[in-house]
Amino acid sequence: MTPIRQRAALAVLLFAATAAWAQQPPADEPGWARGRPKTEAAARMAPVPAFPIPTAADQLPTARFKLPPGFKVETWASGVLDARALRQGAKGNVFVSTLFVGNKVYAIPEKGKHDPKTIIDKMEFATGIEYYKGSLYVATHKQILRYDNAEDKLDNLGAPVVLNDKLPGGQDHSWRYLRIHNDKLYYAVGAPCNLCDPDDAHARIFRMNLDGSGIETVARGVRNTVGFDFDPKTGDLWFTDNGRDWFSESLPNDELNHITAKDQHFGFPYCHQGNILDGEFGWGKNCDDYAKPAALLGPHAGSLGLTFYRGKMFPPKYQGAMFIARHGPWNRTIKYADIAVAWPDGKGGARVEPFMTGFVENNAYLGRPVDFLVLKDGSMLVSDDHAGAIYRISYGGR
Repeated sequence: MTPIRQRAALAVLLFAATAAWAQQPPADEPGWARGRPKTEAAARMAPVPAFPIPTAADQLPTARFKLPPGFKVETWASGVLDARALRQGAKGNVFVSTLFVGNKVYAIPEKGKHDPKTIIDKMEFATGIEYYKGSLYVATHKQILRYDNAEDKLDNLGAPVVLNDKLPGGQDHSWRYLRIHNDKLYYAVGAPCNLCDPDDAHARIFRMNLDGSGIETVARGVRNTVGFDFDPKTGDLWFTDNGRDWFSESLPNDELNHITAKDQHFGFPYCHQGNILDGEFGWGKNCDDYAKPAALLGPHAGSLGLTFYRGKMFPPKYQGAMFIARHGPWNRTIKYADIAVAWPDGKGGARVEPFMTGFVENNAYLGRPVDFLVLKDGSMLVSDDHAGAIYRISYGGR
């Protein structure tokens, strides 16, 4: 059997298993299924698994992508199973994390052949990564670790320093996203459910000192953020947040949020998209008591990575703008996925428009964008966990 047919067969088996899982009795349903309508159409919906084998380089959807005039996209690396977060070391290595399928962290050289080298293997939920002053930070659902002098030890990273081993773990929204800003490590812990009233350990963005001490809450009422970054002009933190499932096909929208004060509450589970009270948890609440979204990103958009463009290659219009990966919905009949770009409006809000499309064909995903990395030359890498690839976007003028 050819690799393509093997991948297709595995994908069919994975889909069948997921569909069967989705139709189990309520007592056995996972957290993502809470609130699912008792209809045949809803019973067929379940989270979309990444391909168990990366898409072959000559079958990637790169040629189908559409961008604004003057931009081009090319395949930068293929065979990167379950590619998620992207960070770059001081010596040029691009670090790539994974999630459910990979359980790995890769290092890919920026120069020469971009072949992924597995530097961490068999680490469950090895999703959150950050690089800072020679150290690679890795967050699972239970721990935050630090590997010092990482680029000098790619063949054997050695034992990490454990910075935090008190993360709540779990399955639902338990993958992490990391950023370091002003010598503080920021990380999020999502809600342990589709819809519930979480405890103080969940649905928050936290920060801590780089040695693991001084943990404090930055924002509350954050259902599931898998992308945030700091405005290079103001230092403000912006983040994407995934809205609850099963409210309806068209509601609620994912949110783009802007933190303007410490310990703000962004509504979950009481208020969705800034103006819809929840039917179960919204009684006696008022949406005006919570921070409003800076912009709405679309229903069930699966909004993930967010990166401010700090390069100079792209036209001035895009310099200082946010790029957002809309991974695409799973609990919505009509699928969509794209890369959006957003501009802060100077008043706490933002304007959003599509930037790169072509990830969906015949209502099926060809790829799903996750995260970004701006390289030193100003071009930008985009990870695709669905197809197991990394694309490079560059600008050459009209």
